Amino acid sequence: MTESNEFSDQKQLFGHPIGLFYLFFAELWERFSFYGMRALLTLYMVNVIFEKLVERDFATAAVYASYGSLVYASTVIGGQISDKILGMRNSIFLGGILMAIGHFVLAIENDIAFFLALALIIVGNGFFKPNISTFVGTLYPYGDPKKDSGFTIFYMGINIGGWIAPLLCGWLAYKYGWHYGFALAGIGMLTGLIVFWSGIRKNVFGDKGLPPNTEVMDKKIMGIKQGVLIPVLAVLSAPLIAYLLSAYKSLGAEGTFFGDQNIVNVIFKLIGVSILVYLGNIMYKATIDERKKLFVAILITFFMTIFWGFHELSGSVITLFASRNVELTIMSASQTNSLNSMFIIILAIPISMMWTYLSKKNNNPRTPYKFGFGLLFAGISFYVLALSGASANDNGLVPFGYLLLMYFLLSIGELFMSPVGLSKITDLSPKRIVAFMMGVWFLSSAFAFQVVGFIGKQLAIESTDKNIGGFDTLLIYTDGFDLIAKYSIAAGVLVLLASPLIKKLMGNVH
Repeated sequence: MTESNEFSDQKQLFGHPIGLFYLFFAELWERFSFYGMRALLTLYMVNVIFEKLVERDFATAAVYASYGSLVYASTVIGGQISDKILGMRNSIFLGGILMAIGHFVLAIENDIAFFLALALIIVGNGFFKPNISTFVGTLYPYGDPKKDSGFTIFYMGINIGGWIAPLLCGWLAYKYGWHYGFALAGIGMLTGLIVFWSGIRKNVFGDKGLPPNTEVMDKKIMGIKQGVLIPVLAVLSAPLIAYLLSAYKSLGAEGTFFGDQNIVNVIFKLIGVSILVYLGNIMYKATIDERKKLFVAILITFFMTIFWGFHELSGSVITLFASRNVELTIMSASQTNSLNSMFIIILAIPISMMWTYLSKKNNNPRTPYKFGFGLLFAGISFYVLALSGASANDNGLVPFGYLLLMYFLLSIGELFMSPVGLSKITDLSPKRIVAFMMGVWFLSSAFAFQVVGFIGKQLAIESTDKNIGGFDTLLIYTDGFDLIAKYSIAAGVLVLLASPLIKKLMGNVH
């Protein structure tokens, strides 16, 4: 079957392959589970897991950083296993089941269960996340101009889940207890798997997403088929990851054997180096044209790391800032995690239409320019929070409007960068390693969580008082936000200055 026939046979809905909308809803519910849990995670650790520690903010920042880093670093391994053995469909099912189990284990009121649950979510996300995003790219022919808008639609599914989840899970946790909120996140994950399974039964994906060949799946290692061995090893790895994460439970400002780094950070850095060596080997063997495009893909990933490093503070430092120094009347601190996704939903279609309009006028800015402006918007958003201290009341609480404006600006920056970058990774990567490169793309978020952890430790408040707040904490947070704003704006200017050179390397990829 030729490429044109392969794609022309697909059923269409609103000008896009119908399979896109099954992936849209599957990802919506998976993100519901992920963001519902994330909205509660930092506050749960501060107020429950580490409540007796004076350095509870420090310990929380350490666990949150390690959890986030491993969640996204695992996508590199999951993408590679999918490319070589399981295929995207099997990987998505395996990852979704492990994540659902992890969310339900979080509903158990036990410290050991807490770390085991995080480990299961880490392993599951490694299989699920890179493959469902890559699946979207396979639905479109190479160079199809509709791919960008298709990824934007898919991105809306992510953010509908991210908008609803903190509101519902946050309300359940506040009204009935933390673990009811975590359990609802698990139900969301199961719903996503059911939607994906329904799409397979209706054959909306055709022959896409299947294992490379059945021989690889049936190949035996130590007498066990690889198709069986991989899920077994995935489950067995969870207790080890849980043990490494739980080392933070007694971690204070003094650190461990590695100073303020523990073994998870060290292992993660070694994994990062290994990935860079592997990428170097790929580039060495690639053609000159492939090498140029791969270099740009890596460069784009680096720019995204800077952005996500500041963006992901929303689930940690900004949530604590909202809890301690924002005058909350409409929603709780955990529910403020829904604001980013709310603005993405509101702005996604207008910005997508703007790119389409500019394309017709031949004025659509190339990817590096979009990245530069995205970083500028992120910097301005944090500058808004830095200015908020001047409007604090007598209790050191700032108006909610500052947080609202911050998320509005940050969301514009996100829409300039993330959906565009996600699409470009599939265009810039050779087809034989596209899932792996999508994993490398998500690795940018893993490195970003190292930034999140570093900033969280610098802005940690030493106290066991659950009602801590006032002008002392406000000054710590606003000074930190001011510094973040300066770094992000400087990075944005640097990207804009380098954009003409990057355009040449990208060739015909817009």
